[in-house]
Amino acid sequence: MAVRSSFIVVACLLAARAALAAEPQVVSTSPVRLSFAPATTAVSITFDQPLLPSSLTASSVRVFGRSSGTKSGPLTLSDTDHTVTLTPSTPFSAGEVVLVNLSHAILAADSTPLRSAGYAFTFTVASQPATRQFSQIQKFSNRDPSNDQTRIYGALGTDFNGDGWVDLGTVNEVSADVRVFLNQGDGSGKYGVPYLGPPVAVGVESSPNEPADVDNDGKADAVISSTDAPGIFVLHGHGDGTFDGTQMITTGAEAHGVAVLDVDGDGDLDIVEALAGATSNEMALMLNDGSGTFGAPTFFDSSCDGEWGLGSGDLNNDGITDLVVGCVNDQKVSVMLGKGDGTFTVLPAQDAGGQPWQVAIGDLDGDGKLDAALALANSTTGGGILLGNGDGTFAPVVTYPMPGHTPSSKLGDLDGDGDLDWVLSSFGAGLWRVYLNDGTGTFTFDQDIPADSNPSCSVLIDVDNDGDLDLVLSDEIADTVKIMQNGNGPSPFCPPSPATCRAPFVAGKASLLMKDRTPDAGDQVVWKWLKGPTTPLSDYGDPMTTDDYALCVYDAGTLITSLVAPHGGTCRGKACWSAKATSLVYKNPDESATGTRTVSLKQGLADGKASISVKAKGQNIVMPNLGALTGPIDVQLQRSGGAPCFGATYSAPFLKHDPTILSDKAD
Repeated sequence: MAVRSSFIVVACLLAARAALAAEPQVVSTSPVRLSFAPATTAVSITFDQPLLPSSLTASSVRVFGRSSGTKSGPLTLSDTDHTVTLTPSTPFSAGEVVLVNLSHAILAADSTPLRSAGYAFTFTVASQPATRQFSQIQKFSNRDPSNDQTRIYGALGTDFNGDGWVDLGTVNEVSADVRVFLNQGDGSGKYGVPYLGPPVAVGVESSPNEPADVDNDGKADAVISSTDAPGIFVLHGHGDGTFDGTQMITTGAEAHGVAVLDVDGDGDLDIVEALAGATSNEMALMLNDGSGTFGAPTFFDSSCDGEWGLGSGDLNNDGITDLVVGCVNDQKVSVMLGKGDGTFTVLPAQDAGGQPWQVAIGDLDGDGKLDAALALANSTTGGGILLGNGDGTFAPVVTYPMPGHTPSSKLGDLDGDGDLDWVLSSFGAGLWRVYLNDGTGTFTFDQDIPADSNPSCSVLIDVDNDGDLDLVLSDEIADTVKIMQNGNGPSPFCPPSPATCRAPFVAGKASLLMKDRTPDAGDQVVWKWLKGPTTPLSDYGDPMTTDDYALCVYDAGTLITSLVAPHGGTCRGKACWSAKATSLVYKNPDESATGTRTVSLKQGLADGKASISVKAKGQNIVMPNLGALTGPIDVQLQRSGGAPCFGATYSAPFLKHDPTILSDKAD
């Protein structure tokens, strides 16, 4: 009996040891995969078991912002060593995609390693509300004093010198070089000209590019694809805007799209390039040896013909980065699901709707599944949207009109409403076209921005560190770069912090309702200011001819959005503003540029009689992230003519508050 008991004890101990030897699993991340997060966010990953602290290093936990670069800071453990957190020492940049890459060198407390594939996820840094009214604040030539053509065929925006401002690199197909323009770093959004130092030589007809930190030294590098070289140029950054130690890797004929990703779980970023030539017509993979030096290419096939545009992301939510390549010969896209061992599972190709020259990846409809936005070449339907099913397949393509030839597709939240808008370039029609996302992955035409001659691409970055996305637009024929500054969201009639305004005579008699709906056509703001103190009609000014109105909304003292009702104007053939004996009324069934539909200003010649209401609806509202509001919330109606203003304050806890609604009565 004693022998049997000992056997049972040993068996139990072995079983317990086996349970402890299970690979650590990621159970949650913060920010959540594919979500929007503040620029000051920390990055946390929670595992199903405690981790070995010594295994958590700058090599095993890597965080890279596409615009702001590698993030460093303290790595801490919490939750009984289940959760590792990186608190970056510098903020992220608005609108950028952030890659979090975990190496299989991470160990559980019992020294069991993370799966060999590692783990990767991305999130997007939230942009502040903005008007999408772009103003050209700078235009400069890419050429040197000889005026020889460079032909800007690509551009990348990242912080090359580590000063916290996004710099610009132009990739030039005729001069076969990269030229770096440093951000002036003074908040103007302008760049120093001419370019910094001598150009960095790359191959002829270079264009596709990716910023990265391939050697993990904390300094931004650049990976450039050259069609005529043919192959890859890896530019190692010095951290001051210059490069050295360029490595050239010959791949195959007609080299085009490039992606930078960890294909084998070791934490180092590897390179994949799309090859469209008749003698190649495949994908080239180059593995990083850990120092930023890449081995000779190995090759594998996609499931389509004429590999050209290339994007990467985790399409099936398994924590391993996948590839999406667009093929120009058979006009299809092919998804290759990463296995985490340097190989891929190639899925059947799907219709692209045209020739996909460029593939942009992002969650367009907010469902937690990655989608693709395609630039379709030489077609009047030059834009293609593929909504992802979450397993590496897509719904049928939906195409959008574009004049001329469309070589470029870029995604970014241009109005700060929490979804990705779309910018396409037209070579031939000489314009950049902006499409607005309604939150469901359905796009409507917003505006065309004319080029000097013919565009190559756009870069969506925050050039002035004001929290919204601006546009950097490159013209490959004129060899010019335009810096287009996004309007700073709230109206200029709104002071930067709450003013002292006329409050209701009776406490609690002002209400606020904000609804954030999908699609954005259902967004709504309603503000009512009732039981006001004595307010003659003259206190409201003259919106018929001179005074513009702005409803200003503040959270914790910070201006977050506004609604505007401009003076005068015609709305559906009638005057927008009308005057009655005791009131002034604004009606715009088509909504103002910020969504305002109605404003009612009623006089009160005795306390408790005056009232104001403002209502707005639709996708033009620059809706803040309701779930992130903390209060106190101040709502104030300001006019261009000056005082008085009218306002109310709302303090937490609010009557209703979640990511889709905020409703409250005033203090």
